[in-house]
Amino acid sequence: MDVPVIEVKDLKTYFRTARGIARAVDGVSFSIPKGGTFALVGESGCGKSLTALSIIQLVPEPAGFHAGGEIFLNGREITKLPEREKRELRGNKISMIFQEPMTSLNPVFTVGYQTVETIRLHQKKSAPEAKAAALEMFAKVGLPEPEALFDEYPHRLSGGMRQRVMIAMALACRPDLLIADEPTTALDVTIQDQIIRLIKDLKDSMRMAVLLITHNLALVYRNAENVCVMYAGKVAEMSPTEELFRNPMHPYTVKLLRSIPGYEKRGLMLDTIPGSVPPATGYPAGCRFSGRCPREMEGCASIEPELVERAPGHLVSCHLHDPEFMSKPYSKPLKHEPDKLPPVPGPIAEKTPLLDVRNLKTYYPVRKGLLKRVRGYVKAVDGIDLTIAKGMTLALVGESGCGKTTAGKSIIRLIRPDDGEIVFKGTDIFGLSERALKPMRSKAQIIFQDPYSSLNPRLMVRDTIEEGLKTLKPGMGRPARLERIAQVLERVGLTPEMMYRYPHEFSGGQRQRIGIARALAVDPEFIVCDEAVSALDVSVQAQILNLLKSIQRDTGISYLFITHDLAVVEYIADEVAVMYMGHIVERGNTEAIFSNPTHDYTKKLLNAIPKLPPGMTWKLPGKH
Repeated sequence: MDVPVIEVKDLKTYFRTARGIARAVDGVSFSIPKGGTFALVGESGCGKSLTALSIIQLVPEPAGFHAGGEIFLNGREITKLPEREKRELRGNKISMIFQEPMTSLNPVFTVGYQTVETIRLHQKKSAPEAKAAALEMFAKVGLPEPEALFDEYPHRLSGGMRQRVMIAMALACRPDLLIADEPTTALDVTIQDQIIRLIKDLKDSMRMAVLLITHNLALVYRNAENVCVMYAGKVAEMSPTEELFRNPMHPYTVKLLRSIPGYEKRGLMLDTIPGSVPPATGYPAGCRFSGRCPREMEGCASIEPELVERAPGHLVSCHLHDPEFMSKPYSKPLKHEPDKLPPVPGPIAEKTPLLDVRNLKTYYPVRKGLLKRVRGYVKAVDGIDLTIAKGMTLALVGESGCGKTTAGKSIIRLIRPDDGEIVFKGTDIFGLSERALKPMRSKAQIIFQDPYSSLNPRLMVRDTIEEGLKTLKPGMGRPARLERIAQVLERVGLTPEMMYRYPHEFSGGQRQRIGIARALAVDPEFIVCDEAVSALDVSVQAQILNLLKSIQRDTGISYLFITHDLAVVEYIADEVAVMYMGHIVERGNTEAIFSNPTHDYTKKLLNAIPKLPPGMTWKLPGKH
């Protein structure tokens, strides 16, 4: 029997903090054979990325430390190696693709220099030999014109090209193990498909082992042979991929799978997981999922379940599958959540348009030369037409750079368009001055993709929301403003007391709720949602989508939903507009677009979506 490329045994990685020891990775075991792909999934804070950093021996010291367990690379234990030998492994025998290539590539060096540096460091090649190897790898990962790109700086490349450079650097030394940490998050569906195909092709040709970390469960189903579901530093469930998706045994796994949006769930609430992952300094004594579990029993919080094989190759850590536990008095259920999800009737969209956009154009001048004269224009939005009725959700989809965000910002006049008509509630706002636009600002708002960068870190939540109220509702007094802030925070699932906290004190999902609360505070009738759920865990994404749907049901608000996640579009949108190079190339109701696309570009987008087989349903384990 072949020795696994990587074998992790009872790995423990802890951190020293002001609140005590944080058990970030707390007894994780798995192995990956040569040519195999193993996926780690779970919410943010479960320990996935730290498991990967532990394998590549990059845990930040002195706060972080190896607290126990063993890591074998090709049968050789590596945790006790001297630092010099560990450096020889990194980038050579074990390589890692990080989630955000722009923060991983050095902005002051060309991509060619950085790739050559990696090759020369580990393979002792001459400069010409290393350059030839780098250019060969650039070509292999599908970068156009490798010779020209060799001397480019990272900021001059698109997101997909930067990710390909990262892959070229990671594979330049032909590693035995490739760790891909969220390699496609925030990438367009077509680029995502290209990157995953590229990793798979190179894995097959080089016989690498791949550790894939992602929150995209459909991606896992299509690309991994085995999957491990992590929760709060431990393995909740581990199984061959097909078996886990057909027969999930842990309630946490079921809840993750049921939170995936899709067309078949239209009109229903998405399943969500209440609460959040407990801090690594304060895990409960028993099952770490207790308190959030829909099948929690009296003994769950005090008795820790063991990870036991309950079917061939299928391990689960849950008392529901322990006959001895279930025979005791402490197996009395505390909760019983039904499997059927409640419907969410949406508002009936009115026929009269709330927003009517005609021939909208937004161009950016290209300036060159010493005097920076205009030499041409980038036609970001080049004559688009959109109509959105009250209570309707229109999804605007397309690849990065096609003009979606520019269109959204132009429509609400955050960017000044160059031509066209923007008729909002019967008034053409295209040519209005900033002063004349002010009354409209309270009726049209925007939710940004990254709530952390759109919230001022120096302002409390109260001040952030109050800013808009002071500007757009000047007649409202301070007591009324505070009451309104408390109301909108409760509306988005937060508590009024949270208005006295700063953005860094919240999770990503909570920060997105604050962004929604800020938009809702001024009673808008139309909101541009610019990639509002793209960077969120699938469970948090489900909470935000449910929230947006329920707000629409209660208020009749209209959304322009800008996204590259077509599963979200299937779930939430009434109509879809497909944008390509500044133009709308196809538009129609959601069912028609997804079932019978007519434009080649739309077909290309839809073909790139990783999908689960139709008809998959998941029931919570235990008594029904």
